Amino acid sequence: MATGFYWDERCFWHAGGNYALTLPVGGLVQPQVSGGLPESPETKRRLKNLMDVTGLSAELDQRSAAPADRETLERVHPASYLDAFKDLSEAHGGEIGHHAPFGRGGFEIAALSAGLACAAVHDVAKGTLANAYALTRPPGHHCEPAAPMGFCLLANIAIAIEAALADNLVKRVAVLDWDVHHGNGTEKIFYDRDDVLTISFHQEGNYPPTSGGIEDRGKGAGEGANINLPMHAGSGHTAYLHAVERVAIPALEAFRPDIIIVACGFDASMVDPLARMQATSATYAGMTQRIKDAADRLCQGRLVLVHEGGYSEAYVPFCGHATIATLAGSAVAAPDPMLPSFDIRQPSPAFDAFLRRSIDDMAAKLGL
Repeated sequence: MATGFYWDERCFWHAGGNYALTLPVGGLVQPQVSGGLPESPETKRRLKNLMDVTGLSAELDQRSAAPADRETLERVHPASYLDAFKDLSEAHGGEIGHHAPFGRGGFEIAALSAGLACAAVHDVAKGTLANAYALTRPPGHHCEPAAPMGFCLLANIAIAIEAALADNLVKRVAVLDWDVHHGNGTEKIFYDRDDVLTISFHQEGNYPPTSGGIEDRGKGAGEGANINLPMHAGSGHTAYLHAVERVAIPALEAFRPDIIIVACGFDASMVDPLARMQATSATYAGMTQRIKDAADRLCQGRLVLVHEGGYSEAYVPFCGHATIATLAGSAVAAPDPMLPSFDIRQPSPAFDAFLRRSIDDMAAKLGL
């Protein structure tokens, strides 16, 4: 079976309006022609272009999907939120959350993004594809049921999970979020559930700055089914691979999911403007291979990666290409011109040892 690749040109047309990080435009803050939204289409478009140029795209089963319908969206989001979002989208766009602006037609594009995630999870869970990558935009892991935030307008992965559960395609789902920011939305949606394991690796204190603590383990039936690994700034290749091996894989083995979904952000890379980590394209390939191997052992290879953050237009394409080629078991390569320099700049042996000890200490606290 093939690796599916879900994408749609219309997702690249999502716009955030006049937005310059968290700073007001004016005075000494010069507006940007693009509007200033760090979550731009270029990181995704350049990834797809690179895949086309190298020939990787030709090896994948490329698909689009229908937008998620109202019934599917309401399994996660209340009608009041969807109505407010749709009304503002039809008027002129704007912002109804925290750092989550959108232009006119933003509701339809967000529903399409959720639809791509739903289709990828559905087709892999049903067994028509070996695994899949969904190039979703806008992203979703920060969006809470009634509170969009952090560029996320609909909770793509949660919506896809609920759809697969409703269709009786799966009973137990594991989510590994290696976006550099805490997956607060996914956590909140499933916090009191024991049928969905949520694991988030993130830079400690980044975004949202007050969430993602190791002590947040879930509640009620979900006690122990939520795992946060707040990692130190400066964590690099070795630390990330150690986190996968020391925390993610033991947790997955204990949970025994029917499918694994990765919230795949590339913003832990060395040159991302919104974080301070030191991952490289080789890091993402290494994490993908380890989780792919775990999926082969635990859930018949059922693995879906859903695109989240990553804000370096120059480097996201190389991280994404390495990830998707690894997922597909492809020999098609896009040699990373920055990797030699980035390897030299990895944490010193002493700092790297400290980072790995910190992960070991957190794993012990988590009972892993």
